[in-house]
Amino acid sequence: MVAQVRSAKENEEQIALKRNKLVLEQARAVGLLGAAKNTRLSGRVPSELIDAAKKRAHVTSDTELLELALSRLALEDDFGARLVGRKGSIPADIDLGV
Repeated sequence: MVAQVRSAKENEEQIALKRNKLVLEQARAVGLLGAAKNTRLSGRVPSELIDAAKKRAHVTSDTELLELALSRLALEDDFGARLVGRKGSIPADIDLGV
């Protein structure tokens, strides 16, 4: 059982690291991340929030966390809003063949 828990935890970490890598690569590809770090961001937030976010994202530094979080936010699509906006646009009597 311990091996299964460890394996699941390692798998979760690998997935998170791969997802993080893909997000940062996409942010670089569209010009959001580059060599120059020319802006400082400062704010006061609960340490529990930072710790939980780092744990969930499998990152260790505040800079990594901020880059990842801001990249995700900047790249986020509007799929949910578009899906909800389509509610009622398909006729109820359409044959879906199901």
